[in-house]
Amino acid sequence: MSEQPTPHETPESALAVDYAVDGYWLREWHGPATVRVSPHGIRVIADTASPTAHRLPGVLLPGFRDAHVHLGLTEPRALIAGGLAAVDDLGGHPERLQEWAADDTVPELHHAGAFITAPHTYPANRAWAATLAVAEVQTGEEAMAAVAQQLAAGATFVKVALNAEEGPVIDDDTLSALVEYAHSRGTEVVVHVQGTGQARRAFAAGADRLAHTPWTEKLSDSLIEEMAQPNSRFLAGRHSWISTLDIHGYGQRGRDFATASDNLQRFHAAGGIIRYGTDLGNGDLPPGLNHRELTALQDAGVRYDALLRALCLPGFGSTVSYLPTVPRADADLASWLMTATVVTARELLHPSFAEAAAAAHSARNSDDVVPAATTPIPTTWRIDL
Repeated sequence: MSEQPTPHETPESALAVDYAVDGYWLREWHGPATVRVSPHGIRVIADTASPTAHRLPGVLLPGFRDAHVHLGLTEPRALIAGGLAAVDDLGGHPERLQEWAADDTVPELHHAGAFITAPHTYPANRAWAATLAVAEVQTGEEAMAAVAQQLAAGATFVKVALNAEEGPVIDDDTLSALVEYAHSRGTEVVVHVQGTGQARRAFAAGADRLAHTPWTEKLSDSLIEEMAQPNSRFLAGRHSWISTLDIHGYGQRGRDFATASDNLQRFHAAGGIIRYGTDLGNGDLPPGLNHRELTALQDAGVRYDALLRALCLPGFGSTVSYLPTVPRADADLASWLMTATVVTARELLHPSFAEAAAAAHSARNSDDVVPAATTPIPTTWRIDL
């Protein structure tokens, strides 16, 4: 006969492990806390460190997400080791994407399925597109059918390409029909905008996100101000941009980088929503968290809580980002984030996890951390500039 839980022991707590951590972040910083890990996930149960909990030195953050990747152009199974807990694929073969979505060695995956674009133009005219998938449309009916096809193949949002520098683009009526139909299905629309006026067109049509910070033109202050405001035309109530700054120069920066950074800085200052994304698979980008992208965001004014909001999933769920040190007050946030490891509830439930983490922590140079008894998160980091 199996043992029954004691009167004060729930089925969850019987299978759970409690950890005392130095701090955690969920939309804001919290000091020492107790976190419960069970087969159902990871959750904070007290904003104090329980003396009976296993000691886990360091800090927990929600998993890191790259909101713009192309798994068909990279190695999907390398990304968890690179620090990514989740990715949004913005253009690929739906069948391959479904396979990766069911693969535990790949980060949590949401995807757009195939690119939707005008006939005989970007990205169908690029060599790399041969390994992905493109749906070419030129009428509202074809656009709605393409959206329905991606949703049937498991897409959770759709991706449209408006690249006027490469040739014809979907016209306004077709774009509006596509967005309206996608919204009627509860699906957000992400748009690649390239060329003068394309960002304005996408926004006017109700596109929920821009796949890149606009870089081919300097947007007017008035347009940026309008883009940054809450608006019921968008499913989430807000329009947002995915950063992808580092693709302009891969660390060398340059004119396109400067234009994008200026647009993003003004959009953020106006209250706009920014998502961390790299266009992973496009050129010389690291297979995981990108320090150059994080630094570029900080340089554009997206710092402290704002940087974490752009990077992190909404909550802990069954996966977190674990950072084994408490940072010094003068630490660089981007560099500290690069020390994160993706950790699942299953790993945290392993009896040896806390011991291994404590041993690794004690082996570190004491100059890298501050005493646990002090405020665990630098006060200056709490300021959202």
